Amino acid sequence: MRTEVPTQQPLYLGIDGGGSKCRVVLMAADERVLGEGLSGPANPLRGMQLATASIIDATKQALDSAGLPHSAMAKLVVGAGLAGVNLPEYYQLFSAWQHPFASLHLTSDLHIACIGAHQGQDGAVLICGTGSCGLAAVKGQLLEVGGHGFPYGDNGSGAWFGLQLLQQVLRSKDQLIEPTLLTELLQAEVACNDTLRLVSHFMNASPTDYARLAPLVFTAAEHGDAVARQIVEQGAGHINAIAERLLTIDPQALCLIGGLAYKVEPYLASAVRQLVVPASQPPEHGAVWFARQAIASAVETGTT
Repeated sequence: MRTEVPTQQPLYLGIDGGGSKCRVVLMAADERVLGEGLSGPANPLRGMQLATASIIDATKQALDSAGLPHSAMAKLVVGAGLAGVNLPEYYQLFSAWQHPFASLHLTSDLHIACIGAHQGQDGAVLICGTGSCGLAAVKGQLLEVGGHGFPYGDNGSGAWFGLQLLQQVLRSKDQLIEPTLLTELLQAEVACNDTLRLVSHFMNASPTDYARLAPLVFTAAEHGDAVARQIVEQGAGHINAIAERLLTIDPQALCLIGGLAYKVEPYLASAVRQLVVPASQPPEHGAVWFARQAIASAVETGTT
């Protein structure tokens, strides 16, 4: 039996759209979580059609889990933090999207991660997942570092680690560097041990495909592999550099977010690690807070 859609109170949808997945949360006006959804990539760099389809799919899942009809989309006040919209052309593309919601308030995935992590208070957040980037918010000042995209950016990210793994394996197979456990792990992962077939396998690989290989680097490093250890230390150095740049505006706390964060943290400088605290809320909850603030600000300024 479907729940009747509330008519007096708004429903809020928070969207965290990244390069690997789109996670959403559906919340009532009293901040009760009504439903959640999870779908594919929602980064417009991967294509607007894929990104919008992922958002709609995850939204339908959240409505289903809340027992609400899909027609309730038209009543949703949506906050969306999306990877890629820090680039003006993609922000404009999403701003022009004929979405099915009551309203859509758009910002970056990094911004909502910081909002959620610190519940709207000052602080910094550093994402180390498929991509890598950081943001600090202190006394109204926003400092954003990285997030330029793979392969020309996102150093120290999952995609970066995966690409380094492949490059070093190919060098090792050509006997240009010492043998490495990474070769055995990669060949087992993709069920291929021929060099040319290995290259062909990754010819059209996405950042997500490379990011799936990242844990293999840490596995090899933990087994004492020198090549893997060098990659880990180099990658952690990139993440540490982002963190130290964020600290220049003096945030009092730093949250590490992303699938590789717990792997990289032990390699960071002690001054960085001393500021690390657990995130209070996940990014999609930060997106709801962002939407609420946008609505409140519009009411206050009379722009609704």
